Amino acid sequence: MPIADHKSSTSSDRKVWGFFKRPFRPSGNAAATTTSSSSMSHGHPHPNGDGSVPQASSSVSSVARSLLPTRRRLKLDPCNKLYFPCEPGKQVRSAIRIKNTSKSHVAFKFQTTAPKSCFMRPPGAILNPGESIIATVFKFVEVPENNEKLVDQKSRVKFKIMSLKVKGPMDYVPELFDEQKEQVAIEQILRVVFLDPERSTPAMEKLKRQLADADAALESRKKPPEDTGPKIIGEGLVIDEWKERRERYLARQQVEGLDSA
Repeated sequence: MPIADHKSSTSSDRKVWGFFKRPFRPSGNAAATTTSSSSMSHGHPHPNGDGSVPQASSSVSSVARSLLPTRRRLKLDPCNKLYFPCEPGKQVRSAIRIKNTSKSHVAFKFQTTAPKSCFMRPPGAILNPGESIIATVFKFVEVPENNEKLVDQKSRVKFKIMSLKVKGPMDYVPELFDEQKEQVAIEQILRVVFLDPERSTPAMEKLKRQLADADAALESRKKPPEDTGPKIIGEGLVIDEWKERRERYLARQQVEGLDSA
């Protein structure tokens, strides 16, 4: 009897160990759950039954796009600062050149953290491909407290330039940026730097040149276009300047002849 019991126990142990040595084969639902979790853990979600990609894939792609560097449409000069002459209690000016470096029409717009003391001319515009413009920025410089030097301080006022790709030449309206918020790109955030107007520095000399160019461009826009053709008075009446001069000359000769007689 003891020997028989030993044999039966030995055979039962072998069956148990043989069961644990078999490969584990999960059921269909368990296998699908394991495969899905494994694929998601590796960042490769499988498409749904209808061929559509799960929502997690779109969220990952949106995050990836947000990490990509923004492609600039505008070239700014200066690129990240606005220089102002330090004249407390006065309204001073700065200038920045904005160039469209893209192959499409681009609208740009200014924004500032101090709209009560700053304004821009123009506040926005639409540039053709390759076109550039010099914008003038006006700022009132407040008198500092305790006779502090503004040149040595960092101003809290900042400016932001935004861009928007448009379909073609059109009139600029600020509502363009509200209607297409998703397509608006922040080109640059500019901080204010004060310069000593009595000290000749490269930045100060460059500011003077840009302000002179901005004034010249403004005057050229104010002038009416030159009319090289004949003068037209009324409808269909053309005055020949040479003929008019000749008639006045002959009339003057007749008057002089009568006086001499």
